[in-house]
Amino acid sequence: MEFAKRVHPELREVLQQLPVFRLPDDLEKARNNPQPPFNKSDRVSIRDCVIRGAAGQDMMIRIYEPADGRDAGRPALLWIHGGGYVMGHPGYDDNLCQTFAESAGCIVFSPDYRLAPEHPFPAGLEDCYSALVWIHESAEQFGIDKSRVAIGGASAGGGLTAALALLARDRGGPPVCFQMPLYPMIDDRNVSPSSHEITHPAVWNRQNNLAAWAMYLGNAAEVSPYAAPIRAENLAGLPPTYTCVGQLDPFRDETIEYVMRLAQAGVDVEFHLYPGGYHAFEHAAPDADISIRTKREYVRALAEALGGKGRETTMMPK
Repeated sequence: MEFAKRVHPELREVLQQLPVFRLPDDLEKARNNPQPPFNKSDRVSIRDCVIRGAAGQDMMIRIYEPADGRDAGRPALLWIHGGGYVMGHPGYDDNLCQTFAESAGCIVFSPDYRLAPEHPFPAGLEDCYSALVWIHESAEQFGIDKSRVAIGGASAGGGLTAALALLARDRGGPPVCFQMPLYPMIDDRNVSPSSHEITHPAVWNRQNNLAAWAMYLGNAAEVSPYAAPIRAENLAGLPPTYTCVGQLDPFRDETIEYVMRLAQAGVDVEFHLYPGGYHAFEHAAPDADISIRTKREYVRALAEALGGKGRETTMMPK
């Protein structure tokens, strides 16, 4: 059946308006896409800070902090932006991170980690690990409860989230209470049915995925499970997890496999599959009912994991 006919009815019109790009040729063009309009809330303060990255270089980290006073023992979220490991910036997720801060009552930190192909694996992951360490080291400064630090991200940010959870576990690093890798990019092999199935030029598809993985892995002779977390042999001991994916996302099957293996390893996991949803549909069509429902579900899951029931705000998807 034609791809467009399988797309959820609420998402079809936007599908026709999405720009077509092909990696690697269009990488710089994609990197320069304008950021979405930002609806600033007076209940969240936002500022940029410079911290030390993994290679000893300066790294910007954007901080979203609830403005209703700094309570002792406040939870925190390390949010990792997406972009196929080769593009993206914290600013593209300003609206979402503001919603997390306002609805879950947490401080959100979003690092501007290094990107491939200029900085292939493990540069971006090590930057994210450095950010996690810095958050724990700065807990007193920000009034953070170190037992309630979560990590999350979408797409490649979801892949880095899953990899960071493994790395923190295996290094005996800072504790992570919850992970939220949304439709994560975690399998470099591209052998699943969904990785072959999605070829539409206006959504993240097989061609772009193959190109992005090649840029991220560089000249690696072997692929580490910290690069492609689905390759990890042991998922036991990872933090409770929430994830979701659209039915028409090339990452559908790897996400489902990851969920299954987490559950089999004794990790508590909540999973949602959205019919007719293509990759990152909730951002492409933010006003669609299915998109609003999707965002509400993962904002709710984060708030509950961090110790609250979540609260409706003016910035919360309706």
